[in-house]
Amino acid sequence: MDYINAFWVGGVICALIQILMDRTKLMPGRIMVLLVCSGVVLGALNIYPALVEYAGAGASVPLLGFGNILWKGIKEAVDTDGFIGIFMGGFTSSAVGVCAALIFAYLASLIFKPKMKE
Repeated sequence: MDYINAFWVGGVICALIQILMDRTKLMPGRIMVLLVCSGVVLGALNIYPALVEYAGAGASVPLLGFGNILWKGIKEAVDTDGFIGIFMGGFTSSAVGVCAALIFAYLASLIFKPKMKE
């Protein structure tokens, strides 16, 4: 049942974003920022953690989940370090994901040739 919940929740998130991309004139970069900020707001309202508990990777993998992780990191850092935690928390909570993305992007650049003509 966990796989089914992850599949349909992730599918609904992706479908809603696809509708947003098709029906509005928002550029993809702005939609990505909107998703991350929405994840932060839903995390701050304590709505997104319940969705992650229900849907697992279906809710934690999209950009909404990244915003939620940033919120959790900032909240924990502010609780332990005070005001400076606002600036530190996002880096410490998302460092693993960002590092993995950079490493795999570099490896992909070594394996695949660009398709641009010179």
